[in-house]
Amino acid sequence: MYIFINYKKETAAVLQLQLQNFNRIGNHLHLFLIREGMYKSKQMKKHTTAGMLFIFAALIPFAVQAQGKVTNDTNYYETYPNKLTTRLYLSQKYLKFTIPSTSQKDIEYKANTKMNLGMGVTYHNFSLNVFYGFAFLNKDTAKGETKGLDLQLHLYPRKWAIDLLAVFPKGYYLGPKGYAATGPNRYYYRPDVKLSLMGVSAYRVPNKTKFSYRAAITQNEWQKRSAGSVLYGGIAYYGTVKGDSSLVPKSIQGGFPQRGITNINFTALGAGIGYAYTLVIKKHFFITASAVGNADLTFTSEESAGGKHRKVSIGPTIIYKGAIGYNSSTWNISMNGLGSALWTKGEASSQNYYLPTGAVRLVISKKINLKK
Repeated sequence: MYIFINYKKETAAVLQLQLQNFNRIGNHLHLFLIREGMYKSKQMKKHTTAGMLFIFAALIPFAVQAQGKVTNDTNYYETYPNKLTTRLYLSQKYLKFTIPSTSQKDIEYKANTKMNLGMGVTYHNFSLNVFYGFAFLNKDTAKGETKGLDLQLHLYPRKWAIDLLAVFPKGYYLGPKGYAATGPNRYYYRPDVKLSLMGVSAYRVPNKTKFSYRAAITQNEWQKRSAGSVLYGGIAYYGTVKGDSSLVPKSIQGGFPQRGITNINFTALGAGIGYAYTLVIKKHFFITASAVGNADLTFTSEESAGGKHRKVSIGPTIIYKGAIGYNSSTWNISMNGLGSALWTKGEASSQNYYLPTGAVRLVISKKINLKK
């Protein structure tokens, strides 16, 4: 289990704990608790309560119904439960929300996320990692500050790939420079705009004996031969985007039928199918790609001074993962990324709102055998 806790207002210092094989079911659990900025006590209590409920809701099904043990085919991938793994990594998240225009450039509210440098160790399926948003990695202050709670769980039981989200960042900017801003060399920044997103995706991995997500994403296993698996399952998401005033800046409202809207709510429920595959070259070099397309039933409401308008539609969601690098029984050098993209349609426009979110990570790790 990864637990991230921020200590200072302008940094992203983190304590990270990783727990695998929860109740002997072979899970890989990442719990991200990121604080970028200082919350008021009432807000912090609210998010802490939501976070704890989120964690318990995620773990209860696994505690109640343990999976049967899966024996992997060692010709395809190896596991290392008793080795000490040390790692050094860079990571950065991304998040944006797009409001489509009928006649000009779309509005893309982007979070100004930090790049973080971290290090960690893993032993007997327990990991401790620490990262920090050093100033030399984050020199761009012109885009304003994004702060809030970001909680994510990524579980990789042998038979499943599961992602859970509960993110509440606040403070977004528009790109490029000058768009809707007061000057050509400034970014339009909205400290009041807040995006809240909660959801879960779960997909069955039938070829669990030959294909390993952990080898690609968490580096604690080694995929030695190419293999893949069909994926099937579904998603459920709920989100809101709101501001103190219209989400469309006054200076460009002419090209947006969504002008005046201050609050957008959406719910998406869907089922999907996809595929994951790791191409292994000369046993050590690998490329992993995973994508699932979902057909969702979406419920969207848009609120303005003129009232609330609702829309029911069909829209897509894509869940994706990828990795590239070198792996062996000792060293791993790789880059991996994971994320999701959701489209939903409101009553104001025939075009879709668009919300992608995810993270990219560059990792150097070494597995050390402690038993001679």
